[in-house]
Amino acid sequence: MPHAVPQAKSAPVPHAHRPDKAPFDFDEAFRRLRTMLADHPKAAMFDLRDRGHGSPFEQLVSSLISARTRDETTMQVCLRLFEVARTPAEMVALDEETLIRLLHGATFPEPKARDILALSRRILEEHGGTVPDTMEGLTAFRGVGPKIAALTLGVAFDHPVIAVDIHVHRIANRWGIIATTTPERSMAALEKVLPRPYWIEINERLVPFGKFVCTGERPHCSTCLLLEMCRQVGVTTAR
Repeated sequence: MPHAVPQAKSAPVPHAHRPDKAPFDFDEAFRRLRTMLADHPKAAMFDLRDRGHGSPFEQLVSSLISARTRDETTMQVCLRLFEVARTPAEMVALDEETLIRLLHGATFPEPKARDILALSRRILEEHGGTVPDTMEGLTAFRGVGPKIAALTLGVAFDHPVIAVDIHVHRIANRWGIIATTTPERSMAALEKVLPRPYWIEINERLVPFGKFVCTGERPHCSTCLLLEMCRQVGVTTAR
């Protein structure tokens, strides 16, 4: 099911001093993000969830496949794969060559195939077929880092975890609500300022927002509904 819209009112956040800007209000920001992104493609993990592929195993595998792969390609690869295998038992029944072929189009299909087969076996043999629901349990699998684990925990288990990819990292710093140099540091910094009801949703919104509006170079500031509260940190040229 889609993540519930928070009702509690959060306090405005007056970070990155800009007297010409309004305090950053998360409730208003997320309302405007939903409006701006209504007609844009969803972030891959959330799109897969809404298409019926929201199980912990499918989300774990999808998140692993998505690493350094465009969302459009991730969707194609995952939908093709899940026509053949949607559970750990079905996955380990595939030979490595078949899985590599099914992963065609994703970056690094060979190592990803090995990692998917390995974690599928471990889930069956060490966890009774159930995907672990902790950061420690998930990152114990080869190929699963904090971002992949956070996406799985948030989207599949609905655990309040912030999944920080390059879009979340760049935009949160551009907004001026944090000042960090790496996605890992952004995760820790956001945990201190972002209201918990938005911990899962921030990835859902900022991935398409970063692709279509708040782009890495020449962001579309003139038409962005968040302009009045965004500090535009590091923006030198905008559209």
